[in-house]
Amino acid sequence: MPLYEHVFLARQDLAQAQVDALAENATTIITDNGGKVAKTETWGLRSLAYRIAKNRKAHYVMLDIDAPAAAVAELERQTGINEDVIRFMTIRVDEHETGPSAMMRRSERDRERGPRGDRGDRPDRGDRPDRAERAPREDVEA
Repeated sequence: MPLYEHVFLARQDLAQAQVDALAENATTIITDNGGKVAKTETWGLRSLAYRIAKNRKAHYVMLDIDAPAAAVAELERQTGINEDVIRFMTIRVDEHETGPSAMMRRSERDRERGPRGDRGDRPDRGDRPDRAERAPREDVEA
């Protein structure tokens, strides 16, 4: 069976339990139509690049799906009807990504860096060996 990744954005005013219920509903649709969901990732409440239906944020959820095309078509049909889902996208992939997705790896890396994003490996401005000392300009009075 073909492999798909299905991502949907749920309204910002939903509780996490309601978002989980939407993901469970999508899983049920796929399994009832002869497919299976390999992995479900909740990426959390994230800001949108632009407002969609008066929403500035949305809950992001991704499903890795192994299902026939008819099951994916039914999932897209029912997702389009649902008023709590503001956007969705399904793409066909050659293989599913093993381990966490790029979005989950990014959030883990951000947590490791700390609250201010200090990297610690960058030298201070004055310690940069690639910048030579400038000689004072002669045409400017001090």
